[in-house]
Amino acid sequence: MRKARVLKICMAVFAAAALATGCGSNSGKDAAKAAGAAETKAGATAAGENGEEVTIKVMVWDRGDAAPGTTVENNTQTEWIKQQMKEKYNINVEYVSVPRSSSDDKLNIMMSGGSAPDIVFTYNQSIYYNFAQNGGLADLTQAYETYGSDIKKFVSDAQNMGQIDGKQFAIMKQRGVEAPRHTAYIRQDWLDKLGMEIPKTKEELTAYLQAVKDKNPGGVDNVVPWAMSGRNDTEKGYLNFIGSYVNLESDKDAYVYSESYMTVAPGAVTGLKKLNELYNKGLIAKDFATDTAEDIYKAQVTAGNAGFFLDDTERPWDYITILNQSTGGRTFVPVQCFELADGSYRTPFEPRYGMFVMVPKSSEKKVDACMKYLNWQADPEVAENIVYTIEHKRDENGVPIKLSSEELSSKGYPGTCDDLNIVNLAMEWTKSKDAIVSKWAKDQSVDWETADWFSNIYDVRSEGKFRFPVYSNISQAEADYGQNVVNMMIEYVYKLISCSPDQFDSMQQTEYNNLVNAGLQKILDARAEYYDSIK
Repeated sequence: MRKARVLKICMAVFAAAALATGCGSNSGKDAAKAAGAAETKAGATAAGENGEEVTIKVMVWDRGDAAPGTTVENNTQTEWIKQQMKEKYNINVEYVSVPRSSSDDKLNIMMSGGSAPDIVFTYNQSIYYNFAQNGGLADLTQAYETYGSDIKKFVSDAQNMGQIDGKQFAIMKQRGVEAPRHTAYIRQDWLDKLGMEIPKTKEELTAYLQAVKDKNPGGVDNVVPWAMSGRNDTEKGYLNFIGSYVNLESDKDAYVYSESYMTVAPGAVTGLKKLNELYNKGLIAKDFATDTAEDIYKAQVTAGNAGFFLDDTERPWDYITILNQSTGGRTFVPVQCFELADGSYRTPFEPRYGMFVMVPKSSEKKVDACMKYLNWQADPEVAENIVYTIEHKRDENGVPIKLSSEELSSKGYPGTCDDLNIVNLAMEWTKSKDAIVSKWAKDQSVDWETADWFSNIYDVRSEGKFRFPVYSNISQAEADYGQNVVNMMIEYVYKLISCSPDQFDSMQQTEYNNLVNAGLQKILDARAEYYDSIK
């Protein structure tokens, strides 16, 4: 009841402040201060109730988008958070900025030099695992049990990744909208001109690609049936296709050959040989392997020369926007046609965990205060207010409406408030198809597609939803050889796709042996051994 009364007081004062100040440059700051003042007054005895005063320092990314007159550490949003933590837990929060572009490098320097703030984070599992294995992190187990009730309630799906040998060394940020790693797109208008249906199988896809080459339904110069880039840091352009030839007979297989190692799983060579066949028939972009910056690939898609591609799920929307605006109508639609041997689909989805949020060993005396800070952020309502500000509204589908860049700046908010949310992106609206589709449609910078298109992609990308098993362990072999082997596997694939058919078998054996010599088999053996040890 007390919490409800405080909330009512807070909102009432906030509303009054908003009316009084209007939309001037200080309105956001005044509203946040008014809301904080109301809660402070309503909970005047909070300091006594919540123990001794504690100060914690929290890492925050600096993207260079602070509002005029503010900094990434001190702005309308950080002031609101600080007021909440002071009133509720008698905790003072100070932010320590780290450049986003070099955050992992800076984190390593701070950790090795003993100057890291009390809460730090990274998306890099190897960095986290190295810190934990070398005694650099505080044990959060007891604090999590005592003060982590909302983390357990709202973001428990992700927390196993922060555990090593039964101890919690990191609180995991949970992702929001569930999304596949990659999605294929095909030209609907070209299918219509060719009198073909959307393909459901790889054979039907091949027939479409051949028809695009032979008949050029778009009437374009340099038609490219399957546009592909040579990005050397991602498997996005081919992995779903190759993976459809792999039979994962057990969870152990799925772990041993999880996404990074799918191209060397049993059956993958058949998929590689099929891509080699398509390439040598002229159905895949001829010089794709040299296009490491994706410039040619993007130009092919945006210019309307490409008939099909496989990419990240949402990034291509930028390219499709340009193409649709120039053609004046619908072009690409999502397609699921990479069937498994039994006719079903396997669409790898992102894991539920995101970043690893850690407390350095040097801050172990503050783990309780740090856990209270993180647990507070786990509440979906709090998470929403951090991402969208306390001034945001919702649409008819319950989707939060983000303040425009101009509004954020004028009110003293940073351009990326969501950087301050380091625990929970799984807000209630992220679990509703209607809400997600509504947000996608309304987030368009220009009206390049209709709500039915977004509804369709939601359904198509959900077919065959699959998640690889994940564990917090990283073997010594993977730590020693993993990144180099992953890079070499991408080169392995590109070489095999683009070689002449008569060279394929010998090159495959040679390049695979190079992978083994670089540590591949040691990595696979270690993954299998670890899986057996926990089952």
